[in-house]
Amino acid sequence: MLSAKSLFQEILDHDESFRLFCSIAAGGEAQGGWENGRIAQLVPESERALAPKISRHGADEDKHGRIFHALLKKRGLQPVPVPPETDYTMLLERRGIGLAHARLEADQPLTVRDIIVYLAHSRVTEQRAAEQMLMLRKHFGDHPDIGRAVRMISDDEDNHLAYTHEELLRLTAAGHGRFIRRTLRTCALAEIRVHRDVSLAVMAHMARILGWSGARSALLATAIRLVYAYERLVGRRRMVTLRTPERRNALGGPATTSPAA
Repeated sequence: MLSAKSLFQEILDHDESFRLFCSIAAGGEAQGGWENGRIAQLVPESERALAPKISRHGADEDKHGRIFHALLKKRGLQPVPVPPETDYTMLLERRGIGLAHARLEADQPLTVRDIIVYLAHSRVTEQRAAEQMLMLRKHFGDHPDIGRAVRMISDDEDNHLAYTHEELLRLTAAGHGRFIRRTLRTCALAEIRVHRDVSLAVMAHMARILGWSGARSALLATAIRLVYAYERLVGRRRMVTLRTPERRNALGGPATTSPAA
């Protein structure tokens, strides 16, 4: 049975596949933590009120990285190097999505347009993260080993998504609507392609580790490509639409701590 639940259960039950999954996830979260931390330091004076929320976002991402490392430690496993073809954040940067590391490493204040680029990138990628964590929460929220971590990360991703909606709507009202819409569309188109490529790469690694048949791998690859085609034509609309979130000021408070290992 090729359901999302059965596939992830198979990954969860095998030490090597679980180790690769957690290593990939931890690497992406750590990268996001660094990026948000630098952006918070470089926020332009006109947007200084946003800096604590960006810092909170980065602290959450760092926490998620620690959670994935703690899950590995709990099973007596060490992280493995992340295969470059599975590095979602790096591949997005290579496509020019978000703020380049060279820009963040320079000690020059960002512009309001830079902040919009950051928020649009976050709006699109947090949509993906929130949906993926919702799926894991649905099937594994009560799991004795990973359930608490899944619930905590899922709550955080929902907060991040609400925050990006709220801030982009504020900037739209301030007259940046056309640039925001254009940037969101560019980000969404790039993200769905990168997500397809990363999904295919991760699937190939899992197929090798778990000994999947050629027929099963081909079927999964076809499913990934069909999802990409749907998102390219219709599904990306959910990534570019802005609406007032139910969670207001979602990143206005302190970050929550990670569960103990």
